[in-house]
Amino acid sequence: MPTSRGQIAALCVAVAGFGLLAWSDRGLTRDAVTGLLASETTIIGQPIAYPTGAPAKITSAIVTMLPGEATGWHQHDVPMFGYILEGEVTVDYGAKGTHVYRQGDAVIEAVDWPHNGRNTGTVPARILAVFMGAKGIPNTVMLPTTP
Repeated sequence: MPTSRGQIAALCVAVAGFGLLAWSDRGLTRDAVTGLLASETTIIGQPIAYPTGAPAKITSAIVTMLPGEATGWHQHDVPMFGYILEGEVTVDYGAKGTHVYRQGDAVIEAVDWPHNGRNTGTVPARILAVFMGAKGIPNTVMLPTTP
């Protein structure tokens, strides 16, 4: 058993080194990283453009929707990446059609375009939403009526 500060420090370094060595044995290879989505356009074909004139602000949330529940008509004023963690959501983009998203699907959501999402599945839907916005610019704006 170590008794001096030097021996205790050496033991701590050895344990930390062993931990790093064990972690590095797994290796952070391409097999350990699963790509979800790479896109230069939104789901409705818009080029992705970030807000300017304000400091960047990244916001993330997990949105949970019960079966049959709808988001209400809204639009995003900033680019948003969405990933369906569980369930199924159908999004109505009006004149741009509808898209069904299921567990494991990733999307770059429409920007400045009205849409309404509805859980069309039989279980709660959970969506990871990551907004790539700017300070002072709302991520989501609720709309009063159907476009």
